[in-house]
Amino acid sequence: MMQLGVFHDLEILRNTDPGLFLGDAEGNEVLLPHRYAPDSFEIGDKVRVFVYLDNEERPIATTEAPELTLHEFATLRCSDVNKYGAFMEWGPEKQLFVPFKEQARPMTVGHWYVVYLYQDPITNRLVGSSKTHRFLDNSKLTIKKFDEVTIMVTHITDKGANVIINGKHEGLIYMEDIFEDLRTGDRLKAYVKKIRHDHKVDIVLQAPGYRSIEPNANYIYEELQAAGGFLPLHDKSDPETIKNQLGLSKKSFKKAIGALYKDKKILIQKDGISLVEEA
Repeated sequence: MMQLGVFHDLEILRNTDPGLFLGDAEGNEVLLPHRYAPDSFEIGDKVRVFVYLDNEERPIATTEAPELTLHEFATLRCSDVNKYGAFMEWGPEKQLFVPFKEQARPMTVGHWYVVYLYQDPITNRLVGSSKTHRFLDNSKLTIKKFDEVTIMVTHITDKGANVIINGKHEGLIYMEDIFEDLRTGDRLKAYVKKIRHDHKVDIVLQAPGYRSIEPNANYIYEELQAAGGFLPLHDKSDPETIKNQLGLSKKSFKKAIGALYKDKKILIQKDGISLVEEA
Protein backbone atom coordinates (compact mmCIF):
# COMPACT_ATOMS: atom_id res chain seq x y z
CA MET A 1 0.00 0.00 0.00
CA MET A 2 1.11 3.55 -0.68
CA GLN A 3 2.09 5.64 2.31
CA LEU A 4 -1.00 7.46 3.54
CA GLY A 5 -1.01 11.11 4.61
CA VAL A 6 1.63 12.35 2.17
CA PHE A 7 1.88 13.60 -1.39
CA HIS A 8 2.86 11.28 -4.24
CA ASP A 9 3.82 11.94 -7.86
CA LEU A 10 1.97 9.13 -9.64
CA GLU A 11 1.53 7.97 -13.22
CA ILE A 12 -1.89 7.85 -14.85
CA LEU A 13 -2.41 4.16 -15.72
CA ARG A 14 -5.97 4.05 -17.05
CA ASN A 15 -9.22 5.97 -17.26
CA THR A 16 -12.31 4.25 -15.83
CA ASP A 17 -15.86 5.20 -14.91
CA PRO A 18 -15.02 5.90 -11.22
CA GLY A 19 -11.94 7.92 -12.15
CA LEU A 20 -8.26 7.68 -13.03
CA PHE A 21 -6.18 4.86 -11.64
CA LEU A 22 -2.71 6.03 -10.68
CA GLY A 23 0.36 3.96 -9.95
CA ASP A 24 3.83 4.17 -8.46
CA ALA A 25 7.11 2.43 -9.30
CA GLU A 26 6.36 -0.39 -6.81
CA GLY A 27 3.15 -1.40 -8.56
CA ASN A 28 0.76 0.16 -6.04
CA GLU A 29 -2.42 1.68 -7.46
CA VAL A 30 -4.91 4.24 -6.16
CA LEU A 31 -8.09 5.82 -7.53
CA LEU A 32 -8.30 9.54 -8.31
CA PRO A 33 -12.03 10.36 -8.69
CA HIS A 34 -12.95 12.30 -11.83
CA ARG A 35 -13.86 15.43 -9.86
CA TYR A 36 -10.16 15.76 -8.94
CA ALA A 37 -8.74 14.79 -12.33
CA PRO A 38 -6.88 17.33 -14.51
CA ASP A 39 -8.93 19.05 -17.22
CA SER A 40 -6.71 17.48 -19.85
CA PHE A 41 -4.39 14.50 -19.52
CA GLU A 42 -2.87 11.53 -21.30
CA ILE A 43 -2.15 8.03 -20.07
CA GLY A 44 1.38 8.10 -18.70
CA ASP A 45 1.19 11.66 -17.38
CA LYS A 46 2.32 12.29 -13.82
CA VAL A 47 -0.08 13.76 -11.25
CA ARG A 48 0.76 15.02 -7.76
CA VAL A 49 -1.84 13.75 -5.29
CA PHE A 50 -2.47 13.34 -1.58
CA VAL A 51 -3.43 9.80 -0.51
CA TYR A 52 -5.69 8.91 2.43
CA LEU A 53 -8.52 6.47 3.28
CA ASP A 54 -12.08 7.15 2.15
CA ASN A 55 -15.24 6.40 4.12
CA GLU A 56 -14.98 2.74 3.11
CA GLU A 57 -11.40 2.57 4.45
CA ARG A 58 -10.00 2.31 0.92
CA PRO A 59 -6.97 4.31 -0.26
CA ILE A 60 -8.05 7.25 -2.41
CA ALA A 61 -6.24 10.19 -4.00
CA THR A 62 -7.08 13.87 -4.23
CA THR A 63 -5.39 16.84 -5.87
CA GLU A 64 -6.74 19.13 -3.14
CA ALA A 65 -4.08 20.06 -0.59
CA PRO A 66 -4.90 19.23 3.05
CA GLU A 67 -4.17 21.57 5.95
CA LEU A 68 -1.47 19.20 7.18
CA THR A 69 0.36 16.05 6.14
CA LEU A 70 1.69 13.10 8.13
CA HIS A 71 3.66 14.10 11.26
CA GLU A 72 2.71 17.78 10.95
CA PHE A 73 0.74 20.20 13.12
CA ALA A 74 -2.07 22.55 12.06
CA THR A 75 -4.91 24.52 13.60
CA LEU A 76 -8.19 22.86 12.62
CA ARG A 77 -11.86 23.59 13.23
CA CYS A 78 -14.03 20.99 14.93
CA SER A 79 -17.13 20.35 12.83
CA ASP A 80 -18.78 17.48 14.68
CA VAL A 81 -18.60 15.43 17.87
CA ASN A 82 -20.18 12.01 18.40
CA LYS A 83 -19.87 9.20 20.96
CA TYR A 84 -16.49 8.15 19.52
CA GLY A 85 -14.71 11.47 19.25
CA ALA A 86 -14.44 14.68 17.23
CA PHE A 87 -14.18 15.39 13.52
CA MET A 88 -12.00 18.15 12.12
CA GLU A 89 -12.15 20.07 8.84
CA TRP A 90 -8.76 19.58 7.17
CA GLY A 91 -9.37 19.70 3.42
CA PRO A 92 -10.19 16.15 2.21
CA GLU A 93 -13.84 15.15 1.88
CA LYS A 94 -13.52 12.66 4.74
CA GLN A 95 -12.96 14.65 7.90
CA LEU A 96 -10.10 13.92 10.27
CA PHE A 97 -11.10 11.87 13.31
CA VAL A 98 -9.74 12.76 16.77
CA PRO A 99 -10.67 10.08 19.34
CA PHE A 100 -11.56 11.20 22.86
CA LYS A 101 -8.33 9.63 24.15
CA GLU A 102 -6.36 11.92 21.82
CA GLN A 103 -8.01 15.14 23.00
CA ALA A 104 -6.01 17.30 25.39
CA ARG A 105 -9.36 18.70 26.50
CA PRO A 106 -12.88 17.87 25.28
CA MET A 107 -13.42 19.35 21.83
CA THR A 108 -16.41 21.55 21.02
CA VAL A 109 -18.03 22.09 17.62
CA GLY A 110 -16.98 25.37 16.06
CA HIS A 111 -13.80 25.72 18.11
CA TRP A 112 -10.25 25.59 16.74
CA TYR A 113 -7.50 23.27 18.00
CA VAL A 114 -3.86 22.54 17.26
CA VAL A 115 -3.83 18.99 15.91
CA TYR A 116 -1.06 16.54 14.98
CA LEU A 117 -1.57 14.00 12.17
CA TYR A 118 -0.29 10.46 12.70
CA GLN A 119 -1.05 6.98 11.41
CA ASP A 120 -2.52 4.51 13.86
CA PRO A 121 -0.23 1.42 13.79
CA ILE A 122 -3.12 -0.96 14.48
CA THR A 123 -5.90 0.29 12.20
CA ASN A 124 -3.61 2.00 9.62
CA ARG A 125 -5.98 4.99 9.70
CA LEU A 126 -4.88 8.61 9.70
CA VAL A 127 -5.78 10.04 13.09
CA GLY A 128 -5.53 13.46 14.72
CA SER A 129 -4.37 14.30 18.23
CA SER A 130 -4.45 17.53 20.20
CA LYS A 131 -2.07 16.05 22.78
CA THR A 132 0.78 17.75 20.98
CA HIS A 133 3.27 17.35 23.83
CA ARG A 134 3.79 13.64 23.23
CA PHE A 135 4.80 14.21 19.60
CA LEU A 136 7.56 16.67 20.48
CA ASP A 137 11.05 15.75 21.66
CA ASN A 138 13.58 17.99 23.39
CA SER A 139 15.96 15.19 24.35
CA LYS A 140 18.03 15.71 21.18
CA LEU A 141 17.70 19.32 20.13
CA THR A 142 18.46 20.29 16.53
CA ILE A 143 18.69 24.00 17.40
CA LYS A 144 21.12 26.21 19.26
CA LYS A 145 21.13 29.59 20.97
CA PHE A 146 20.30 32.54 18.69
CA ASP A 147 19.07 30.31 15.81
CA GLU A 148 16.21 31.65 13.72
CA VAL A 149 13.34 29.16 13.90
CA THR A 150 9.74 28.72 12.81
CA ILE A 151 7.23 28.47 15.63
CA MET A 152 3.56 27.65 16.03
CA VAL A 153 1.71 28.90 19.11
CA THR A 154 -0.16 26.03 20.80
CA HIS A 155 -1.65 27.72 23.86
CA ILE A 156 -1.16 30.74 26.08
CA THR A 157 -1.02 30.68 29.88
CA ASP A 158 -0.19 33.18 32.61
CA LYS A 159 3.43 32.13 32.20
CA GLY A 160 3.60 32.85 28.49
CA ALA A 161 3.04 31.32 25.04
CA ASN A 162 3.80 27.64 24.54
CA VAL A 163 5.14 26.98 21.05
CA ILE A 164 6.20 24.21 18.69
CA ILE A 165 9.68 24.85 17.28
CA ASN A 166 10.43 23.75 13.70
CA GLY A 167 7.70 21.12 14.04
CA LYS A 168 9.96 19.10 16.37
CA HIS A 169 10.57 20.69 19.75
CA GLU A 170 8.60 22.59 22.35
CA GLY A 171 9.46 25.97 23.79
CA LEU A 172 8.10 28.91 25.71
CA ILE A 173 7.91 32.66 25.13
CA TYR A 174 7.76 34.18 28.59
CA MET A 175 5.03 36.76 29.10
CA GLU A 176 7.58 39.52 29.77
CA ASP A 177 9.11 38.80 26.34
CA ILE A 178 5.85 39.21 24.42
CA PHE A 179 5.40 42.63 22.82
CA GLU A 180 2.60 41.80 20.37
CA ASP A 181 -0.72 39.98 20.28
CA LEU A 182 -0.35 36.22 19.97
CA ARG A 183 -3.06 33.66 19.35
CA THR A 184 -3.22 29.88 19.28
CA GLY A 185 -2.27 28.69 15.80
CA ASP A 186 -0.09 31.70 14.92
CA ARG A 187 2.95 30.72 12.82
CA LEU A 188 5.91 33.06 13.13
CA LYS A 189 9.62 33.43 12.73
CA ALA A 190 11.34 33.56 16.10
CA TYR A 191 14.70 33.12 17.78
CA VAL A 192 16.21 30.85 20.39
CA LYS A 193 16.99 33.00 23.42
CA LYS A 194 18.21 30.30 25.77
CA ILE A 195 18.56 26.53 26.05
CA ARG A 196 18.40 25.41 29.66
CA HIS A 197 20.27 22.50 31.25
CA ASP A 198 17.06 20.43 31.20
CA HIS A 199 16.65 21.11 27.44
CA LYS A 200 13.79 23.53 27.95
CA VAL A 201 13.94 26.24 25.30
CA ASP A 202 13.22 29.95 25.75
CA ILE A 203 12.01 31.66 22.57
CA VAL A 204 11.75 35.35 21.63
CA LEU A 205 10.14 37.01 18.62
CA GLN A 206 12.56 39.86 17.94
CA ALA A 207 15.78 39.38 15.99
CA PRO A 208 18.69 39.03 18.40
CA GLY A 209 20.66 42.03 17.10
CA TYR A 210 22.69 42.83 20.19
CA ARG A 211 21.24 39.63 21.78
CA SER A 212 18.35 41.34 23.55
CA ILE A 213 14.62 40.98 23.09
CA GLU A 214 13.27 44.45 23.95
CA PRO A 215 12.31 46.06 20.60
CA ASN A 216 13.68 49.56 21.38
CA ALA A 217 16.90 48.24 22.86
CA ASN A 218 18.56 47.53 19.52
CA TYR A 219 17.84 51.12 18.49
CA ILE A 220 19.45 52.50 21.66
CA TYR A 221 22.37 50.11 21.27
CA GLU A 222 23.00 51.41 17.75
CA GLU A 223 22.71 55.01 18.97
CA LEU A 224 25.33 54.26 21.60
CA GLN A 225 27.64 52.81 18.97
CA ALA A 226 27.17 55.88 16.74
CA ALA A 227 27.86 58.20 19.69
CA GLY A 228 31.14 56.53 20.55
CA GLY A 229 29.80 54.36 23.33
CA PHE A 230 28.19 56.95 25.63
CA LEU A 231 24.87 58.81 25.85
CA PRO A 232 24.19 61.44 28.56
CA LEU A 233 20.82 59.84 29.35
CA HIS A 234 19.82 57.64 32.25
CA ASP A 235 16.76 56.50 34.22
CA LYS A 236 16.56 59.85 36.01
CA SER A 237 16.71 61.97 32.85
CA ASP A 238 13.92 64.41 32.04
CA PRO A 239 11.24 62.81 29.79
CA GLU A 240 11.44 65.71 27.29
CA THR A 241 15.21 65.32 26.99
CA ILE A 242 14.82 61.61 26.24
CA LYS A 243 12.06 62.29 23.71
CA ASN A 244 14.02 65.04 21.95
CA GLN A 245 17.19 62.98 21.67
CA LEU A 246 15.80 59.50 20.98
CA GLY A 247 12.15 59.98 20.10
CA LEU A 248 11.12 57.59 22.89
CA SER A 249 8.94 57.95 25.94
CA LYS A 250 10.74 57.70 29.26
CA LYS A 251 8.89 54.47 29.99
CA SER A 252 10.08 52.90 26.73
CA PHE A 253 13.59 54.19 27.31
CA LYS A 254 13.79 52.72 30.81
CA LYS A 255 12.45 49.38 29.61
CA ALA A 256 15.00 49.25 26.80
CA ILE A 257 18.04 50.18 28.89
CA GLY A 258 16.85 47.73 31.54
CA ALA A 259 16.97 44.95 28.95
CA LEU A 260 20.41 46.09 27.76
CA TYR A 261 21.70 46.20 31.31
CA LYS A 262 20.25 42.76 32.07
CA ASP A 263 21.95 41.45 28.95
CA LYS A 264 25.25 43.00 30.17
CA LYS A 265 25.53 45.26 27.14
CA ILE A 266 25.60 48.61 28.96
CA LEU A 267 26.52 50.27 32.23
CA ILE A 268 24.04 52.68 33.81
CA GLN A 269 25.96 55.54 35.42
CA LYS A 270 25.00 58.76 37.20
CA ASP A 271 25.69 60.87 34.12
CA GLY A 272 24.51 58.50 31.38
CA ILE A 273 24.74 55.05 29.83
CA SER A 274 27.79 53.49 28.24
CA LEU A 275 28.56 50.37 26.26
CA VAL A 276 30.28 47.46 27.95
CA GLU A 277 33.47 46.69 26.09
CA GLU A 278 33.36 43.30 24.41
CA ALA A 279 35.92 40.84 25.74
